[in-house]
Amino acid sequence: MIFLDALVALGFLHRSNSVYSNTPATEMFLDKRKPSYIGGLLEMASHRLYPHWSHLTQALRTGEMQSEARSGDESPFVSLYADPERLKEFLRAMSGVSHGANMAIAQKFPWDEHRTFADLGTAQGDLAVQVALAHPHLRGKGCDLGVVGPIFEEYADQNGVGGRLSFSSVGLLP
Repeated sequence: MIFLDALVALGFLHRSNSVYSNTPATEMFLDKRKPSYIGGLLEMASHRLYPHWSHLTQALRTGEMQSEARSGDESPFVSLYADPERLKEFLRAMSGVSHGANMAIAQKFPWDEHRTFADLGTAQGDLAVQVALAHPHLRGKGCDLGVVGPIFEEYADQNGVGGRLSFSSVGLLP
C-alpha cells in the first residue's frame, strides 16, 4: 500500500475508496491495448538490460563492461536479431519510445505535397504507420534488415495500412 500511495502522490495512480486505478496519462501510455503504449521499452529493459545489474560488483571492481558486449566476440545485435521473440520485443520497444514523435511528424510535416515516402531504419514501422494513418493518399516503404520484414508487415496490417506500405531489405549485420 505504501508503494501504491507513493504512486498516487506522484500522480501515476488515482485512489478512490481504497481502489487504485490509472490516471488518464498512465492509462494512455501504460495500457497495452492502446497504440500510445510505451511499456514495450520497460518490458525490453526488464528482459534484456536488468539482468546485467547482477554483475554490478564485478563491473565496479574491474571497470569492465557487463552488458551483452562484454565478451567482445560479436555485436550484441547479432544475437538479438537471431532470436525472433527478442527481436520483436526490441522493435516494440523502439516503437514505444518513438511513438509520440512519430505522431507529431505525421501531423506537422507537409505531407500533402507528396505521394510517397520511405522510412530508413524503420524497425517495427511505427513512423510509416503513423504517416499512412494520417495521410490516406500516401504510399510508403519501410527499409531495414531483412529479418525485420515480417514484423513490419504484421504491424502495418494490424493498423490497417498494410496495403499502402511495403518493406525493402537493406544491409547486413556484421
